[in-house]
Amino acid sequence: MNIRRRGARSHASRIARLAASGRIALLCIGALAAFAPEAAPAAVGRGALWKVVEACLVTHALTGGAFPCLEVNVSGGRERGYVVLRPPLSASDLILAPTRRVAGVEDASLAAPEAPNYFEDAWRARKFLNGAPREPLPHDGVVLAVNSTPSRTQDQLHIHIGCLSPRARRTVEAFAAAAPADQWLELGRPFHGLEFRARLLVQDSLVGVNPFRLAAEAWPGASVDRSLLTIAVAGVPLPRGREGFVLLASWRGGRHSVEGLLLGGSDLDCR
Repeated sequence: MNIRRRGARSHASRIARLAASGRIALLCIGALAAFAPEAAPAAVGRGALWKVVEACLVTHALTGGAFPCLEVNVSGGRERGYVVLRPPLSASDLILAPTRRVAGVEDASLAAPEAPNYFEDAWRARKFLNGAPREPLPHDGVVLAVNSTPSRTQDQLHIHIGCLSPRARRTVEAFAAAAPADQWLELGRPFHGLEFRARLLVQDSLVGVNPFRLAAEAWPGASVDRSLLTIAVAGVPLPRGREGFVLLASWRGGRHSVEGLLLGGSDLDCR
């Protein structure tokens, strides 16, 4: 009798989990549809991305999976965790978003010494660019980017992960070959309506680098409104076979977004 009761309870528990999973799937589909870039901003709602993050967290808690995300990482707790997902109708770029509520680039906590290193997390997540976990893509040509407050459509921090456009790549690689390290300089030409200052980083990862803090230091003596910052980090080759990054910062760029830096389309190898 006890065995039958335990079996019945176990069966009921499985049914409840399946029903919950079905509800989560419907929630995920609705949230992802709302987050589609083609949807009008008024219809999307600026909280759609956060709903997707929450759905991924529920899936992870119930099943250990990540749907509709590609990855959920809360190994250090939700306050330091993140999810990785592919935006709807996109075959190329990815998005990394924190699992805590943080609106965007204007949040001063992102520049704190103890802040999670979301850019390094995003750099490691480039392994998903070709559609499935695999060995990371080549260092060169991958770009991570964050929009300013006026140019974003969602009020949850998200880092775009993609490939540099050919034009942008030629420019940042020329800068990397000629610029001194750890010094902000004018990049020399606008991209997608944005004028950038650039800084060369001579290292092969973003460990110990906080672009949110460094970008605000690109205009010495100015009181920089963080909400108007656009930030990008691009992997570049350096002389003598070394690897590095060009950190790009634009301030007061209006409603221009960083998507113009990304290659998009079907060319996913960043070469």
